[in-house]
Amino acid sequence: MPELPDVEGFRRVLADHAAGRPIRRVEVLDAGVLRGVTATGLRHALVGHRFRRPWRHGKYLVVPLTGSRREPAVLLHFGMTGSLDWTDDGQRLRDDRVVFGFAGGELRYRDLRKLQGLRLAPDREAVDQLLDGLGPDATELSADALGERLAGRRGQLKPTLMDQSTVAGLGNLLTDEILWRARIDPAPPVLRTRIRGCPSAAWAHADRAASVDSRRPGSASQELAHRSPRRSVRVLPSLRDHSLACACRWPRYDVVHTLSALLRWKALARIGR
Repeated sequence: MPELPDVEGFRRVLADHAAGRPIRRVEVLDAGVLRGVTATGLRHALVGHRFRRPWRHGKYLVVPLTGSRREPAVLLHFGMTGSLDWTDDGQRLRDDRVVFGFAGGELRYRDLRKLQGLRLAPDREAVDQLLDGLGPDATELSADALGERLAGRRGQLKPTLMDQSTVAGLGNLLTDEILWRARIDPAPPVLRTRIRGCPSAAWAHADRAASVDSRRPGSASQELAHRSPRRSVRVLPSLRDHSLACACRWPRYDVVHTLSALLRWKALARIGR
């Protein structure tokens, strides 16, 4: 399932290969991924224009378009199985849903399950409205700001962190990794979780933990899930297994500072490098 690091990888793919180049064609191979726009409307809005520099908020990839002062944009969400790939061969894959054609290559939006999809916002106000229900992007939160957002919450810690209205961008795998590295039980309510103290130890621990190194676009979650034991990274695949974190005798580090350090300091800097 694509999470924040994966979408950041997709952003870099688009920025490196497609941004600033004229869009020669748009092929909608499956209109089931279009949200609020028709295939004809999408082609009319894109062909002959260019993608500006893309940006990301949480799991959304926002791609502004040239040609209008209203700042229209394409918004991509990758659901559980989506990806964005650049290729220079003409062979279609079964999961290709929308293809953006450029001189010398294609940008392909792929998604097996089609749970989310592609939206076309006519202006910046529409973009803001689409993102309005999301919390701050996880990489832009300071430790203090995250602590404020968690203060007073009564739900369990893991579902709270995965709630996109609280923090945008975290999914099941990354949240498990963060909580494991913080030595925090995800099951008790947030109100019972210690979210202050030990910041220096947490930062040092996060430095060792944040070794997401995605050499392929969109494979950051796979890198975490299939890390070699020699890398000394443990990922807990389920909430049940996460109970092991409570039984170990290692220090219980501060979840706020560990989350902030893990996401901001090293993980994203290594994706796609």
